Amino acid sequence: MSAGATISTASEYAILGCGSVGYAVAEELVEQGKDVRIVDKDENRVESLRDQDLDARTADITESAVIDLIDGCDVVLILASDVDANTTAVDLIRSSGQDTFIIARANDPISGDELSELGADVVINPSAVIADSALRALESGELAHNAETLAAIIERTDSRMAIVTKDNPDPDSIASAAAMQAIANHLGVESDIVYMGDIGHQENRAFVNLLGIELHLWEDPASNETYDTLAFVDHASSPTLDRPVDVIIDHRETDVEADPEFVDVRPSMSSTSTIMTKYIQEFDLNVSEEVATALLYGIRAETLDFKRDTTPADLTAAAYLYPFANHDTLEQVESPSMSPETLDVLAEAIANRDVQGSHLVSNAGFVRDREALSQAANHLLNLEGVTTTAVFGIAEERIFLAARSKDIRMNIGRVLDDAYGEIGEVAGHSTQSSAEIPLGIFTGIQISEDTRETLLDLTEEAVTRTLFDAMGVEGSEGSNGN
Repeated sequence: MSAGATISTASEYAILGCGSVGYAVAEELVEQGKDVRIVDKDENRVESLRDQDLDARTADITESAVIDLIDGCDVVLILASDVDANTTAVDLIRSSGQDTFIIARANDPISGDELSELGADVVINPSAVIADSALRALESGELAHNAETLAAIIERTDSRMAIVTKDNPDPDSIASAAAMQAIANHLGVESDIVYMGDIGHQENRAFVNLLGIELHLWEDPASNETYDTLAFVDHASSPTLDRPVDVIIDHRETDVEADPEFVDVRPSMSSTSTIMTKYIQEFDLNVSEEVATALLYGIRAETLDFKRDTTPADLTAAAYLYPFANHDTLEQVESPSMSPETLDVLAEAIANRDVQGSHLVSNAGFVRDREALSQAANHLLNLEGVTTTAVFGIAEERIFLAARSKDIRMNIGRVLDDAYGEIGEVAGHSTQSSAEIPLGIFTGIQISEDTRETLLDLTEEAVTRTLFDAMGVEGSEGSNGN
């Protein structure tokens, strides 16, 4: 926008070049009670506009006489189908020193750049607008069709539906399951949210407890007696089942070995909570405070408060949920009290930290709550000069590692995959990731009281060296950063 150019509520508008686009804009502005002046070189068109009680003037928009005709207008829309004429008109207005807000029509990126360089404040491309509108209509139509199909599958449930989260569920998975349960309730179908593993992270436990979300540990997933419909939400893999999964909804490509009747996987969105919010809107549900709060937190957690891989769909979903959410509850979830176990893990990680440049790796030893590792990795990222952290520990005869990074040059998920992808399981993003590594890969010996210290030394050396190598850091000197 040019210096000093503003649009007030009492603005006068001029439309230069009144083809079909210009006429549609003029009609809408007049409907809104705006003062509109139309300039076009076609005398017959001008006469027709005057017959409709519109203020229309005859002039060629590429000639200097047009400057006097737009005098007093705060906004000029240059909308002729002849883009060369539009370019000349923009140049004329800016060369005359007129400080007006200009919206100009282009027909491709090249003409758009030229109009911007000449001083147009806003450039529109009708082809791009039509394409965007068509894509939005397509998305809306697909969502309506998907919602109809999903409803039919849910309504076929005879006894009860199982809504399955990912193992050791995180906020996005839990929130998505809560939304699916709300949809099932809306359709008159009883359901349970079920999970495997545990809800270990204190923030996740606080999330479930504060919102009153009821989750059931699925101890026998092979049994078909309780549930006759299975819906997987935000679930990267499936347990061994002797029956197909009916529904899969996720924001990542999955490796579920099933042939579900309904699949909605959208890598273009950063959270499954975003997808489920779209369905909540499509079903026209009166979203409860609990579900709205859960979904909003799921989106925020998955995008690191909109700082990671955030898409317009995530933002619009969050904006929809915001008025319905309980923000006091969100604050409580985000600031849970620290358990003694987490404090012990953090203390051990601080004491054993090995810092190479801006990268920190630490061995927390034997841990009871492996989710405490991710909290320790988060806290250590606040140390001065540290941009990447990795904290690992031994639990359940495996090495668990949590990593975090705020270094935009590093994809920590890729780093862990390079380091441990062939020998363990890796999951995560560019800024946070985790790995599970079989202990026997590094030691070849069983855990016992006599071998605990030996195991710690061996795993520390192997994990730290491998991780620093994957980060591109030369071998550790064994420094604890002091």
